[in-house]
Amino acid sequence: MKHWIEAARLRTLPLSVSGIIVGSMYALRPTENIETPTEVFSWTIFGFAILTTLGLQILSNFANDYGDGVKGTDNEDRVGPKRAIQSGVITPQAMKRAIIITSTLTLFSAMLLIYYAFTDTNLWYSLFYLVLGILSIVSAIRYTVGNTAYGYRGFGDAFVFVFFGLVSTLGVNFLYSKQLDFDLFLPAAAIGLLSTGVLNLNNMRDEASDRKSNKNTIVVQIGGAKAKKYHYFLIVSAMILILIFAILSEYRLDQYLFLLAYIPLTKHLITVYKNQNPKELDPELKKLALSTFALSILLALCMVSLIQDIIVNLFLGGR
Repeated sequence: MKHWIEAARLRTLPLSVSGIIVGSMYALRPTENIETPTEVFSWTIFGFAILTTLGLQILSNFANDYGDGVKGTDNEDRVGPKRAIQSGVITPQAMKRAIIITSTLTLFSAMLLIYYAFTDTNLWYSLFYLVLGILSIVSAIRYTVGNTAYGYRGFGDAFVFVFFGLVSTLGVNFLYSKQLDFDLFLPAAAIGLLSTGVLNLNNMRDEASDRKSNKNTIVVQIGGAKAKKYHYFLIVSAMILILIFAILSEYRLDQYLFLLAYIPLTKHLITVYKNQNPKELDPELKKLALSTFALSILLALCMVSLIQDIIVNLFLGGR
């Protein structure tokens, strides 16, 4: 059990639900047209959205362990915690079975999510989300698995930005509101950029071993120096997008509480700037992931005018 928990990489899970939290709390925010936001928001949808996203992240971690393990990408040159197949504590066959089981459970969770969001109406929406769910599962597996794994061709960044940013945030919000809110695109893109930053940091750390294994990530393609500049772009752009979102949303002064998360993000950028040995970037992975999660929590609270408004809307009927 210990080895399976390690293979699931629990430290990656908070980052994966960041978009779900922001998109969900956006549905709960007070608006001029909706006096009681709970008419739109649903804890059932929220719960299954979290379960489905966690399933996709764990599936991606299992598949990544399997794909890199059988291809020999995870070897003695790799920095960071040893992978399960690499260290021999889990066999490729057992990991393959785990991928199948996790895929099945994730798809089942996605189907329940779709059912509770649309019930027996909006058939086309249900079909669209079913296809999207299947595509997400396939994409999570194909990142490193197979001869045409897109993670080995530098497309991993695009996958993370789209699925853990845009699809996660905008997609879950649509499940509540049944409409696409373009104002939410800014924080959705920001979460996607920060999530991509975590992947880029991982690839910066593994540049040497990835290059030897012909894993052509963006970092391998452009080199470490340019990868740093790319990293600055990802993090700084995300911070700017959320700030623009707050300004356009006419936030009050107390709703800028999310700026507290900019402190660890800024410290992270300074650390990356000063870094001369990519292998020493490993601790920054956890810091950036948790900073993104903290930002999503703070932004979500700001969206609903802080925790006191949540209590009023949920338990006092908006009085």
